[in-house]
Amino acid sequence: MENVHALVISLEHSKGRQKKIENEMQKTSLKWRFLNACDGERLDFSLVAYDAQKVKKLLGFELTRKEIGCYLSHMNCWRACIEANENVLVFEDDFVIQENFDEVLHKLLSTDFPWDIIRLQALAESSFKVVQDFGSFRLVENYSDPLGATAYLVNPRSARILVQHSADIFEPLDHFIEHKEKHGLKMLAIDPYPIKVFDPTRATSTITDRPERGSVKGFRKIYRSWMRAVDRMTSKNPWFPKP
Repeated sequence: MENVHALVISLEHSKGRQKKIENEMQKTSLKWRFLNACDGERLDFSLVAYDAQKVKKLLGFELTRKEIGCYLSHMNCWRACIEANENVLVFEDDFVIQENFDEVLHKLLSTDFPWDIIRLQALAESSFKVVQDFGSFRLVENYSDPLGATAYLVNPRSARILVQHSADIFEPLDHFIEHKEKHGLKMLAIDPYPIKVFDPTRATSTITDRPERGSVKGFRKIYRSWMRAVDRMTSKNPWFPKP
């Protein structure tokens, strides 16, 4: 396919997953390659723009090492998109290609409908509005964050904006790419999704280890709201602008 290639984020030692991915990619004629994931367990935090105390105040909890590694891995994909100056499909290494994938991708790349980022997979259900009907599938705008970043399409302009707004790592990657109040980009999605995950019951990748977190409640939520308000008043570039 013209003007697009795929990057599959995978830890270098994850040979079993990589073999499955190679089998999956035989289903498509897409140009693709592996991109070595940043191993969160081996990160040198002196080289990472991550302020644990500030994150805990404004997010309500700290990010795990693997979440940070995941974010850095996706940033490397955005930089590769900018350097190549062509659309990039970003994959994590736990996806399954559905039968309609090539058709969806071809129609998306052939349309003149403007887009920033297009989600090709999700972990949770979300209600949505239809923005473009292609017949066999629809381009939609979700009303809530359906979670996950196993597969999405990004263009060079949007990749540049995502990198610019990643001077600090302050929330999980999949939340950040849906955070339009921060970076101004709209993430659309495909219905039905042309990508699924290896194991829907786990829906995790080796590059993330997000624990089961309860919602931030009570005093912690009040404190977080107050700290975000202070950040909005004192920072030229607040992490959590008001919607």
